[in-house]
Amino acid sequence: MKLYHSPTSPYVRKVMVLLHESGQLDDVTLEPTSGTPVDPAQGLGAKNPLSKVPALERPDGPAVYDSRVICAYLDDRASSGLYPAGARRWDTLTLEATADGILDAALAMTYEARLRPEEIRWQPWVEGQWDKISRACTALNTRWMSHLAGPLDMGQIAVACALGYVDLRHDARGWRSGNDALATWYAAFSQRPSMVQTVPPQ
Repeated sequence: MKLYHSPTSPYVRKVMVLLHESGQLDDVTLEPTSGTPVDPAQGLGAKNPLSKVPALERPDGPAVYDSRVICAYLDDRASSGLYPAGARRWDTLTLEATADGILDAALAMTYEARLRPEEIRWQPWVEGQWDKISRACTALNTRWMSHLAGPLDMGQIAVACALGYVDLRHDARGWRSGNDALATWYAAFSQRPSMVQTVPPQ
């Protein structure tokens, strides 16, 4: 298999953490790829028509994307149980969706600052994205700590990768304020070897 990959992508990091945790890292060749919505990676569109990483090229079918589909595919391939059965499965999927929502908002903020000309940046829109992140962190801190403290699953991995990206790009916003339980959990989870080995470059 071949993973179209950028080490700074938080969506790629989710896949990489899963590969570490499920023992599949040696089964995948990393294909370095970079681009932005206004300057897509050349050739990536042949694998993913959205021209976004990650995309996973398989030997037995078309490439799969996006990160949630890739993670579910790899989890099934290895029978690693990161998407549990029963009622916990729906909680895991909800946590993963929450984490991806954090990432979507954080990445939109990053692109607004890096790609949009300064004279047409819209600060209320940026603040609206941060409000999504803030509400999500509050919900995680007040509603989801018992799940986050439970057996390892994809919801935990996704949340940790999302918070790591917020630290990387928007640390000054201070998501930890008022979210002490979540901050304590994240500090511990970040020490897992799979997280340490996938820390993105600054």
